[in-house]
Amino acid sequence: MEHFDQRNKTFPLAHLVGRGRSVAVLLIGLVVAGAIMAFAPDPTTGSEAGSNLPDDAESALAEEALAQLPESGDAPAFVVYSSEDPLTEQDLAAIAERGSDLARELDVEVSPPIPSSDGTVALQAVPVPTGLSSTDNDAIVSTIRDTASADLPEGVSAQVTGAPAVFADLGAVFDGADARLLIATASVVAVLLIVTYRSPWLWIVPLAVIGIGDRVAAKVVDTFSAWFDFPIDGSTTGITSVLVFGAGTNYALLLIARYREELRRHGSRHAAMRDAVSAASPAILSSSGTVILGLLALLVADSPFVSRIGMSGAIGIAVAVAFALVVLPAAMTIPGRWLFWPFVPGHGDEDPSHRGWWFRVGRFVTARPWPVLVVSLTLLIAMASGVLSLRTGLGQDEQFLDTPESITAQKTLSAAFPAGTSSPTRIATSEDKVDAVVSAAQQTGGVESATPGQSTSDVAEVTVIIEAEPESDDAIDEIRALRSAVHDVDPDALVGGPDAQALDERTAASHDRALIIPIVLVIVLAMLLIVLRSIVAALLLSTSTVLSYLSALGVGWWLFDGVFGWSATDVSTPLLAFIFLVALGVDYNIFLTVRAREEMRATGDSTGSIVTALAVTGGVITSAGILLAAVFTVLGVLPLVLLAQLGVIVGFGVLLDTVVVRSIVTPALVRLCGRRFWWPSALSRPRHAR
Repeated sequence: MEHFDQRNKTFPLAHLVGRGRSVAVLLIGLVVAGAIMAFAPDPTTGSEAGSNLPDDAESALAEEALAQLPESGDAPAFVVYSSEDPLTEQDLAAIAERGSDLARELDVEVSPPIPSSDGTVALQAVPVPTGLSSTDNDAIVSTIRDTASADLPEGVSAQVTGAPAVFADLGAVFDGADARLLIATASVVAVLLIVTYRSPWLWIVPLAVIGIGDRVAAKVVDTFSAWFDFPIDGSTTGITSVLVFGAGTNYALLLIARYREELRRHGSRHAAMRDAVSAASPAILSSSGTVILGLLALLVADSPFVSRIGMSGAIGIAVAVAFALVVLPAAMTIPGRWLFWPFVPGHGDEDPSHRGWWFRVGRFVTARPWPVLVVSLTLLIAMASGVLSLRTGLGQDEQFLDTPESITAQKTLSAAFPAGTSSPTRIATSEDKVDAVVSAAQQTGGVESATPGQSTSDVAEVTVIIEAEPESDDAIDEIRALRSAVHDVDPDALVGGPDAQALDERTAASHDRALIIPIVLVIVLAMLLIVLRSIVAALLLSTSTVLSYLSALGVGWWLFDGVFGWSATDVSTPLLAFIFLVALGVDYNIFLTVRAREEMRATGDSTGSIVTALAVTGGVITSAGILLAAVFTVLGVLPLVLLAQLGVIVGFGVLLDTVVVRSIVTPALVRLCGRRFWWPSALSRPRHAR
């Protein structure tokens, strides 16, 4: 077999490995990491951090137009007082007193209590300034909750809802999230590394290196957030951390597996690591490059949240690959071979993988490629059929795994008042069109009320209360009808508010999927063409990876709809799952086929090359896939439906890629295509014809 040193093609990064150089590289890496973690600025945070609303959406333009009004800088928080029995005069007097306390503490004008028709619920509106930092908003909502609940009559309870309260509860989801996610992720990675290496201490080195890389990546993201003023929240940092741990550990597994293989060929551990870095770097860089470019493609998304995930994720992967290819080789070579104890690879030892389980799998698949391929593709297509019934767009009360107070209060409010009371629709129109807009809104189905509000010479407000639950499918349909009716009488009118924002977010998500998915497919194809120099291989591998994504999405939807009872996926889930699965999933095919290409150049046997490649990479790739799936599943420790859905779809999809696509479909395709799999590269021609 040919080796990189024998072909004088030592990879540049391999020169960093040496008897004295490894220590220097490790020390420099730790000093740079420490400096970044010590001096990184605090990130920008705010209520818009998780927003899917584009700046040019109609609801965003409506909010901008209404900002000209004298009291436009406030968003109402609603205090919902409830009792099993009708509220008495004494109860209402106590509630009014709580309103007076709130007015004094917050220096705002609090509305008098408004009782429901059955008298069991009363409502107070408390204005909260918009544009606050998450810390300031949380403090105000906490004050409202504490003051409203103090000294209430027996049997009367107070809960707070409205946009400020929902934002505060969303922020509370991520209180301590970094620590929980880091502990859970590190624990999962540690256990799986111990199982993989069967060594009491080998796992410590890659886990420590990637763990430090994760913290560095988080601080680099914070720096970009501060410098370029893009807000981030716990969901952004959580997804980035999972990407760093998952992808970084995958790269570490591949490098260490190749290092162990080279230790059997070299007496010097430094020479073994140089060859390991030279052999593994092309596959690692091409796969990480695919992921980074796929994530950067998200920057063209209309959804701010999606584009921020793209930027932070790309930063995280870049840091992860730097630590895997620069710091990890240095850290691995310093201790010596004993690091692998009790299974220490000795110079001249036979590689057991060449006759192991994955060798037998490769022989089985390539001996009967047609039956295996037909069964595998039928299974994948059957699972993908679930996509046909997929729905996107969660209601406001469906975004949390654990129901927070703001959602409970919303349900109490909806039972006693029109459901849209806590999420009023706001229309920006002109002063001379107010009456026509009010009339058009009142005649629209599903509208409970429409009333004129503040006005100036430039803009006038009309407030509309609709009957449907906030951000539900019915609310979205009513907003569509309302916009149509209002635009008939005033084409320049702008319909905003939470339900309108939800509609615009769904529209943006649909646009982003149509735009970005083809871009990412082109990136994946281009990267495969560059790495494998084969049109046939690039087309087959990318197609199988996309089919794996559709299968995971279909199975995920069946679980969400039939088991968990979720009415839809979050608007961002299908696109983010596509990016993670296609960009990360193609990694395993890259790892396999790059090794197969190396074997093909040495032997000229297309079937034997894929069997050998599967034999020597099967164990490490399977471990990497299981580890990546487990790491994404850890997102479930954060009680947000979006993250749980991503964890399920990506986790299951990675396992499909690892077990079905990489282990069965790809070897079967190589066997059926023969040399044509490598067309038009020189490998597609007989050796004597090259």
